Amino acid sequence: MQYRLLGNSGLRVSQAALGAMTFGEDWGWGSGKDEARQVYDAFRQAGGNFIDTANVYTNGTSESLLGEFMDGHRESVVLATKYSNAFPGTDPNAAGNQRKNMVQSVEASLKRLKTDYIDLYWVHIWDALTPVEEVMRALDDLVRSGKILYTGISDAPAWWIAQANTLAHLRGWTPFVGLQIEYSLLERTVERELIPMAKSLNIGVTAWSPLKGGVLTGKYQGGAAADGRMNHAMLKDFAREQASTGRILDTLKTVAGEVGRSMAQVALAWLQHRPVPVIPILGARKLTQFEDNLASFTLVLSEDQVRRLDEASRIEPSFPTSMFDLEMVRSIRYGGLRDQILA
Repeated sequence: MQYRLLGNSGLRVSQAALGAMTFGEDWGWGSGKDEARQVYDAFRQAGGNFIDTANVYTNGTSESLLGEFMDGHRESVVLATKYSNAFPGTDPNAAGNQRKNMVQSVEASLKRLKTDYIDLYWVHIWDALTPVEEVMRALDDLVRSGKILYTGISDAPAWWIAQANTLAHLRGWTPFVGLQIEYSLLERTVERELIPMAKSLNIGVTAWSPLKGGVLTGKYQGGAAADGRMNHAMLKDFAREQASTGRILDTLKTVAGEVGRSMAQVALAWLQHRPVPVIPILGARKLTQFEDNLASFTLVLSEDQVRRLDEASRIEPSFPTSMFDLEMVRSIRYGGLRDQILA
């Protein structure tokens, strides 16, 4: 396993993160304790140090299991967990980005994880309600208290993240160093705003569902019945059919045949050829699946294979990027001297 710095920080994280959403069977799918431990051990033996979970994953069981698994080597793990979400109930402050939920959530996570601090604390999802000043100041207070070391943002619009980090820098608060987004051959719309934002602000990118809930493994081709996670009501939305899905899977299968590897390995290897470094979050219910995913880091795709995958999964640009490519706009935008201007 190789390592990289996470965004604009000195934190060294492995080139893949272990996604622990599958740890526990509380939701009717996932790994039991023994299988989860095997996956965890395999990741650690491969040199992985970056672990990703959340307070709501399997009703807290994911964090509790990790608390047991890290016993004796907590200091060598870069532990990341999240707050924001809660299942339906009667407490209006049980979910959201506000300081009250943040403080209550971090205290509960620390107990389940059996640790005094969290290395990376993610805002799980933007609630579109809490003032950005409240979120960033409250996170900074947790950093100053030593309960968290770094902060990250998941599932939020690029404009809000840019606003948040600009505010943090201006006021001397802790900025986001990590960005968590859905990113795969079947979900490239993040390349319109979020990826350029991350590149410009030097925020590290982690990708959840890099195999699109298993669709990119090829196991759902030909009308195969969905099972496991794909059949769970919570995750059906994450496997939306797209018009281009068939074309992408056909190209992926062809490339997999050329290199003699699984479709999953090729899909994960493609992420290593993005315009910014991408850390895939690998989550597997079975050890064999996880070992197959790990093997993707020994796979090198050719320029032609990457090009074909890029073309098959290409997304159309949106405004204003689509306007910038118009010949007339290119002409007047640079006074006819675009080719003579050094970037």
